[in-house]
Amino acid sequence: MTAANSGDARLLGGVRLQLVLWTGGIVLVVLLALGLILTLAVAGSLASSGTAQLQERADQLTDALRDRPGRRDPIGRPEVGIAVGGRSAGTFAFVIPPSGEIIRPPNLDLPPELPDEAAIVAVRTSGGTDVRTESAGGTPFRILSEGVESQGTVYVVQVAQDITAERQTLTTLVTVLAVGGVLALLAALAAGALVARRALVPIRDALRRQREFAADASHELRTPLAVVRASAEHLQRNPDRPVHEVGTAVDDITAEVDHMTGLVEDLLLLARSDSGAVELAREPVELAEVATDAAAGLTGLAAKTGVALAVDPERVEVTGDPARLRQLVTILVDNGIRHGPSGGTVTVTVRRDGNLAALTVDDDGPGIPQADRERVFDRFWRSPEATTGGTGLGLAIAAWIVDQHHGTIAATDRPGGGSRFVARLPVA
Repeated sequence: MTAANSGDARLLGGVRLQLVLWTGGIVLVVLLALGLILTLAVAGSLASSGTAQLQERADQLTDALRDRPGRRDPIGRPEVGIAVGGRSAGTFAFVIPPSGEIIRPPNLDLPPELPDEAAIVAVRTSGGTDVRTESAGGTPFRILSEGVESQGTVYVVQVAQDITAERQTLTTLVTVLAVGGVLALLAALAAGALVARRALVPIRDALRRQREFAADASHELRTPLAVVRASAEHLQRNPDRPVHEVGTAVDDITAEVDHMTGLVEDLLLLARSDSGAVELAREPVELAEVATDAAAGLTGLAAKTGVALAVDPERVEVTGDPARLRQLVTILVDNGIRHGPSGGTVTVTVRRDGNLAALTVDDDGPGIPQADRERVFDRFWRSPEATTGGTGLGLAIAAWIVDQHHGTIAATDRPGGGSRFVARLPVA
């Protein structure tokens, strides 16, 4: 692995880790919030239900005290033993008269901490109803205490409820939520890692293309810059010689500057296309006229290289950008001229093929090997057998133009020898 690839891997690994952590963090916060809300809701519901049971039991004792104001046991206490004794929905009742002689459930082994003295004092001090949770004999109890007046005497009624089952229910709920939350968090982390890996694939490919783009661009610029530098040094070594004697160096500089200008323009176009900054016009275009005009602009280059140009157009209207479609024809025809032999012919044909317009450019060159046809539209790619110049960007730009017009382009062999490029675009 190269240093650049290692750096990309570290960068993408850091981004992937952050995405996974953010995903896990958000899921964890949501689970904690839902778990807390659910636990509080269940705890509140259980407490409310338990308190209602205590209040109902206390009301029974209150009614018993008020219904038997004159009935007393041998030591003067009100006869409410039946109401106090035994179990009633898991509650234990006590009646505390002012004398402090407690009426308690008979034959039950209750903790010595019951009844709760602090609750009795609170009721007698401030009145009203007192509800609290205390531990007695290692068992949690919910205790409700309230005062009741009978025959001018104020009694304190206290009802206690064992809430061990309630606590166990909450413990079970918290355990289930915790285990389920951990499993959900692990699933979220796994899903986040998978999504992050897939989401970063385009970024990784973009970084790779950017690095390859920069490397190829620097390679392409190295040769013309070397020529320009050598020519400039030649001029510096001969400052007093007339221009016509060093004209070759000046011509070389001019030619290489033109070459670099075209290369930079192509690079900028591809860079802007990758970023989505290039907007194409959408208007009716007569493809035959565009092909004829573009081919006419290359007659000088064709004559210079000894190649004949032939245009056989059929009127077909497409929707697109006239300037980019002209550029498409120019690139394909220029490619045919550069690769065709002197005395050969480059033929441009426009035909309608069903719902498509077919732009075909044929040349008499050596053709394209089968193994190279999938790569001719790659950026900076040139066949090892190629002997002509160029930047290797023209056909890549042509493919981009066709793609932006929702068409297809392919390279094949022409019957009888040579190459054939066919671009198919939707008819308007």
